[in-house]
Amino acid sequence: MNKIFMLLSLGTMLCLASCESEKEKEAEVETTFLVTSPIKKDTSLIKDYVSQIHSIQHIELRALEKGYLQKIFVDEGQYVKEGQMMFQIMPAMYKAELQKAIAETNFAEIEYQNTKSLADSNIVSKNELALAKAKFDKAKAEQSMAEVHLSFTQIKAPFSGIMDHFEVRQGSLLDEGELLTTMSDNSKMWVYFNVPEAEYLDYKASMDKSNMLKVKLMMANNKLFDYEGIVETIEADFNNETGNIAFRATFPNPKGLLRHGETGNVQVTNPLKNALLIPQKATFEVLDKNYVYVVDKDNIIRSRQITIAAELPHIYAISGGLEIDDKILLEGLRKVKENQKIEYTFLKPEAVISDLGLYAE
Repeated sequence: MNKIFMLLSLGTMLCLASCESEKEKEAEVETTFLVTSPIKKDTSLIKDYVSQIHSIQHIELRALEKGYLQKIFVDEGQYVKEGQMMFQIMPAMYKAELQKAIAETNFAEIEYQNTKSLADSNIVSKNELALAKAKFDKAKAEQSMAEVHLSFTQIKAPFSGIMDHFEVRQGSLLDEGELLTTMSDNSKMWVYFNVPEAEYLDYKASMDKSNMLKVKLMMANNKLFDYEGIVETIEADFNNETGNIAFRATFPNPKGLLRHGETGNVQVTNPLKNALLIPQKATFEVLDKNYVYVVDKDNIIRSRQITIAAELPHIYAISGGLEIDDKILLEGLRKVKENQKIEYTFLKPEAVISDLGLYAE
């Protein structure tokens, strides 16, 4: 019995010793940290702006005359060409009015010609001739007006574009000015986005009149639109509530993919020359200020405040607080303390940055 107890005790001691050995090995592994340095590199900063997409022409098509909607020649969502017949309002009444106006014009013309013959023979005065001429001119004007009213019963496409849904149906009784449908010219699109005042000033300062600002469009499905846009217009006034000003970029739309009312994000690319870059994961915040742990020549870490100039995917561009030769703690920031001496493995900054997917030139 004693032998069994001794064997169990010995086994327990060996197990504990083995566990302690494993913990020591883990502790040794944990005390080795990864360290890197900043890197200077030409890259680019991509800024996203929420945008609204508009057709270059988007109008409401309304009835210009009263009457029954006799015929619809197009369909919802259809592409129509400029001048194509779209709607026909029953023209019978307007044809009758035109015929009446033509008859009155003919009567006034005959009366004018008779008065002119009498005036040439000095039988009637010049005032009577002028009165007959005025009646004739009035009749012609009323005839022209009747022709216009008749033409308004035929509603044609004012430009080439895409139909929206119908607001009325065939046989509807229309009032003057009643909405029939809307129509969009999507051959080009105007994309509006708001820019803060400081960024507007930077843009104006760096703007080259010979080279307009080119932008890209990230669509709602998180895919880039195939074509670049050009910023052609900036609105006149800032919004006093937001401090923003609206930019308008024009995008070609040959495939008709973009439609009026869509949303997306305009991407503006700003080049950064000789930017000092570090991984975002090497930083930490204290009271809204950014810090890194810098490793000195004695392998002692000390926190140092940094100034961030720009934020890229997984990367910070630094404008103050670090030099190119500084060594910074890359990982394990929560496992160390101020003025702690560490063992580390140095990773080349080129390898660290490339693993983070930097969009560099």
